[in-house]
Amino acid sequence: MRQELMSLPKGLADDVARNLVMVAQLIDEDPEKAYGYSRVALRLASRVAAVREAAGFAAYANQKYSEALAEFRAARRMSGGVDLWPVMADCERGLGRPERALAMAGEPEVQKLDKAGQVEMRLVAAGARRDMGQLDAAIVTLQSPELASSANHPWTARLRYAYADALLAAGREQEAREWFAKALEADKDGATDASDRLAELDGVEFVDAFEDEEEDEDETDAVASDAGPADEREDDEDDEDDEDDEDGERQGDAG
Repeated sequence: MRQELMSLPKGLADDVARNLVMVAQLIDEDPEKAYGYSRVALRLASRVAAVREAAGFAAYANQKYSEALAEFRAARRMSGGVDLWPVMADCERGLGRPERALAMAGEPEVQKLDKAGQVEMRLVAAGARRDMGQLDAAIVTLQSPELASSANHPWTARLRYAYADALLAAGREQEAREWFAKALEADKDGATDASDRLAELDGVEFVDAFEDEEEDEDETDAVASDAGPADEREDDEDDEDDEDDEDGERQGDAG
């Protein structure tokens, strides 16, 4: 990216770089803001492949799949690379065209991807099979040497999780539980919710301690509120008794 930006005037290159940094920082926690920064970068330097790619990922994060696909295609034309092939296929899924995503999984570009890219393409292809109601085919698609490997790679947890989820959808609950456990074992960064899925399968319910404390406080306030008027009534009755005693004394004095 730095080399691409060097072709721009220095001031412009700095502005574009700042916007791209903001896209990278915000795309997970605030996709909408990231998208806004990507549009600024796009207006400033639409002929830079890195800008088109960043704009594509920002649009993808906001489920603007048609726009994302257009940006990814432009970035690919400019760079000549194939790295974006899996996410382009996933955009086709997002647009309701799983058959196109599946066709892309069989194109020669897939063979040019690195191992991570090929695993990503397998995940997309399996997702497309599920979109088409082909659960068994999705399971078979995910069965691979990468899935069977005991080595832990950045994509291992997601691959195992997708396999577990497909098994569960097919009603193979015990196998699904085993693979959710394997996914959790590989998920050092919390990229999946495998722990929650395992707990759900085991019938474990988590109780929010903060909610319980709030409920206890509400109950205490309610009791205090109910007790208040009763105390006031008792005080009023005591006052009335005192007044009656005073009246009786005055009448006795008068007699």
